[in-house]
Amino acid sequence: MKVCVVGAGAIGGVIGTKLAAAGRAEVSVLARGATLAALRQHGWRLRQGAQMVHAAARASEDAAQLGAQDLVIIAVKGPALTAVAEGIAPLLGPQTLVLPAMNGVPWWFCQHLPEFATAPLQSVDRGGVIARSIAAERVIGCVVHISASSPEPGLVHHQNAMRLIIGEPRGGRSERIQRVADVLSQAGFEAVHSADVRYDIWYKLWGNMTMNPLSAITGATVDRVLADPLLRAFCSAAMREAAAIGARIGCAVQQTPEDRHAITTKLGAFKTSMLQDVEARRPIELDAIVGAVQEIGRRLGEPTPSIDALLGITRLFGRVHGLYPLS
Repeated sequence: MKVCVVGAGAIGGVIGTKLAAAGRAEVSVLARGATLAALRQHGWRLRQGAQMVHAAARASEDAAQLGAQDLVIIAVKGPALTAVAEGIAPLLGPQTLVLPAMNGVPWWFCQHLPEFATAPLQSVDRGGVIARSIAAERVIGCVVHISASSPEPGLVHHQNAMRLIIGEPRGGRSERIQRVADVLSQAGFEAVHSADVRYDIWYKLWGNMTMNPLSAITGATVDRVLADPLLRAFCSAAMREAAAIGARIGCAVQQTPEDRHAITTKLGAFKTSMLQDVEARRPIELDAIVGAVQEIGRRLGEPTPSIDALLGITRLFGRVHGLYPLS
């Protein structure tokens, strides 16, 4: 299988290194700037505990140089996706599959629902650019459960978890998903072939929709966020709103917010991806994690007062610190 990883940050670096080191796929990477230079000089580098995993990297900033692939794994931050989608056409052959390994609500999430069929989610795909660039039939849904960081370009530190949940966007199981799951499993991932990946996406979002922005604003690890009774109650209120929205779009969550808080608390003191982005002065992925939930709620007529407040506070924080667009 020919696989191209687009974006070699923390998640892309883990996936690319493991696939390349396993030797079961022909792996290339589309990167730029300092990351491209580091990959060309050092190859793939992944630190797992005391072990450093190395693999040769075929890296380019030109998609045409890499050519058509069997599988394209997109591992960029949400704000970069529109430009990436417009630039990967040379990677897409007649049978190419596209797996976005990203946070939050993806652009395709509501495409099959009557209320959204004629208008894309503007929060994650303004003007429908991504949907026009990546045909729906190519897409594989994905939920990433990997904790990793990139302390310098081209070098990734893996902290914990190595789980990728993948599935057909409209549900059910298929041979093409199983083929991808097999390749990922052979590379050392816990690859789960889900029959309802939309629910899996929403369930993860239901938990990190609050943790990500609140940790980014406060600079606190998630254990400290949940230890504050006022913030914990605010998180629960926002989660109840998101659960009501989920029930309207076929993603009903059966747990209570307190159930989920108990699970999150067991993870201990960790920094969310959005807090890591703030500390590294990178744009925050607010639209896919919070903005899309608010937009779906508004278009369905579901009230979202807590989510509105969370979005407004975090958006202003991002704008003040140059991490979110002014318009």
